[in-house]
Amino acid sequence: MPEIRSYRPADRPAVYDICVRTAAAGEDARGLYSTDDLMGDLFAGPYLHLEPELAFVLDDGGTAVGYVLGTADTTAFVKRFRDEWIPWLGDKYPVPPEPPRTPEQDMVALHFAPERMIVPELTAYPAHLHIDLLPVYQGRGYGRRLIDTFRTQARAGIHLGMVTANVRARGFYDRLGFTELPVPDPGPLTYLGLTGLDEGL
Repeated sequence: MPEIRSYRPADRPAVYDICVRTAAAGEDARGLYSTDDLMGDLFAGPYLHLEPELAFVLDDGGTAVGYVLGTADTTAFVKRFRDEWIPWLGDKYPVPPEPPRTPEQDMVALHFAPERMIVPELTAYPAHLHIDLLPVYQGRGYGRRLIDTFRTQARAGIHLGMVTANVRARGFYDRLGFTELPVPDPGPLTYLGLTGLDEGL
């Protein structure tokens, strides 16, 4: 049976693979950009590099098939992203023009703008997370267990931004007790929040 355990550095390739295979509103994003690393470098790598203690994987026979990762303090994480992660990646991605002209440049622009993660309306939910499972492991209770594991460690209120078009994911978060958080001009995202364990739940 698959089990949840702490992330290990050897899991990084599998985490990146899971990330890109679920990055197109829950569908496979492989081949959409010039490198399949882009999704992982945006939405997984920074957390594995900066806060590996808050990264957990679903292990099936020694291979990661799902993960949850994030931070308990978004503001502090954003500073470390700017000071540590961007320099660590170096010149892997060229700075895109302003405004970006292609879908890939739109994504790369996110890398150079970590402050976008600081949204005043989300202050009461200082933690945030990313969770992904390979399709065959979805709908089997593993997502709930992964989030429970993260929540136990983070303790603080959690927020996340999900692509609004991903209706299936929204149903999952609703079942876990996440509620919609109003944010002005959220673009293609819907923001959801879950009260922290240190706040009485």
